[in-house]
Amino acid sequence: MATQYEIGIIGAGNAAEGIVHGIIRNTLLLNERIVVSDPLEDRRLLFARRFGIAVTEENQNVVENSSIVIFAVKPQQFLEVCAPLTGFIQESHLLVTIMAGVSTRAIEGLYPHVRARVVRVMPNLPMHVGAGMAGIHAGRHATEADRLHAQRIFEAAGKSLLVEDESLMDAVTAVSGSGPAYFYYFVEALAAAGEKAGLSPPQALILAKQACFGAASMLMETGESPAALRQKITSPDGTTQAAIESMVRTGLFEDIREAVLAAASRSRELGRQRSNVGGL
Repeated sequence: MATQYEIGIIGAGNAAEGIVHGIIRNTLLLNERIVVSDPLEDRRLLFARRFGIAVTEENQNVVENSSIVIFAVKPQQFLEVCAPLTGFIQESHLLVTIMAGVSTRAIEGLYPHVRARVVRVMPNLPMHVGAGMAGIHAGRHATEADRLHAQRIFEAAGKSLLVEDESLMDAVTAVSGSGPAYFYYFVEALAAAGEKAGLSPPQALILAKQACFGAASMLMETGESPAALRQKITSPDGTTQAAIESMVRTGLFEDIREAVLAAASRSRELGRQRSNVGGL
């Protein structure tokens, strides 16, 4: 299929912004080969001005003029956005979805007139700084080339992990997709504790941010386990030991585990909701 654009993105939110930034920063594509649609004019203007790419209000224009279509909308908008495109989706399209909880089968079910080639991806916010992580699952009609195309797009903004069992994408969503939010929440708490101990807000925040940045860097670069690195800092009867014992007493480890499982459960729930609408 000869098209004006190689990649068309439906939805100009934060995720789409990270995707486009990675593509252009790594010159995966020239900006004139990308188009984005969104109903909000301010978002369209942002993409046009920041990236110099084509923008449109019409999702149909994206589909008709792109060979790869990325659905970058909230899962609650799945049917509202995707169903009206039924007459325009062709078998030559590669459909990439980043909608949490929406299965490849649900998207295939919207377009029964073709063997829809769907790749499901769960990226995360650090795509914006080239440090993203994306879980990738190829649907039943997607080819090896389709999977590689999706990997190239998301690895332009970080790393990817292939997930063979689609049911595990809910766990990917809970651990990686939502994971940065848990981390930011921890940094908020760490900085707040520093303030309560007497530091100024700027002092507490820079100390918390750098401590977390350094810890993450060591984890990635040394290859050592989190437990091994934690033990290197924890001296018997020392300050770190006191903090860890307090966390154990309050059940922080279990609380975090249950929180992540709650996110995975919500992802499954979103998937069931989407599957139960419209007979999918």
